Amino acid sequence: MKQLLIKAGYKTDYSVPTALLKNFEKLPEKVGLISTIQFSDFLKEIKKKLEKTGKNVFLNGTGMILGCNAASALAVESKVQAFLYIGSGKFHLIQMALSLTEQKKIFTYNPLTEEFSEISWNEVEKFKMRKKAFKVRFLSADHIGLLVSTKWGQLHLDQALKFKEKSEKKNKKVYVFLFDEFQEEQMENWPEIKSWVNTACPGIGLDSSVAWIGDVI
Repeated sequence: MKQLLIKAGYKTDYSVPTALLKNFEKLPEKVGLISTIQFSDFLKEIKKKLEKTGKNVFLNGTGMILGCNAASALAVESKVQAFLYIGSGKFHLIQMALSLTEQKKIFTYNPLTEEFSEISWNEVEKFKMRKKAFKVRFLSADHIGLLVSTKWGQLHLDQALKFKEKSEKKNKKVYVFLFDEFQEEQMENWPEIKSWVNTACPGIGLDSSVAWIGDVI
């Protein structure tokens, strides 16, 4: 089936909101800008406004990050004292924080709620501990459910089959589940599976008992 992918951004005039401008003074001198695709068009204008206040602002490309790709943040990490994230939710942001080589202050502005805040590293550490718990569960389980998405950009069947082969050499029974839309309630139909591993978007495991493959291999 042919697919047409269209960027869907937040509908706005992209002027820097007053609620954000009022919080510029909380930012250190050297700031890295990051966002998700919905709000990435904000970043160039925010960069201009920040630089007018004397800040040194670092923006790598579009500044876009994903839960599975923090390259835009890592490219400027050594140059900044803090990051300013424009977006809603915390999943992509926490995943990015886990990718950093050292702790940085991370500020976030949500264009939908106009809320400005600083991310606590305690939240990041809790997420890290949760990932460790997933790995322990996987290592002790003898029946594994391997989730494989058929969505464009998330289909990693080759990686999944290699993981299945490697796991079965360790006396684990691995079942591969292909899906287009993840429905957590369906997992209840397979009570014999003691650990679920996801090869698609790592966000699937944010609010469920599913480990991302990168956290168990």
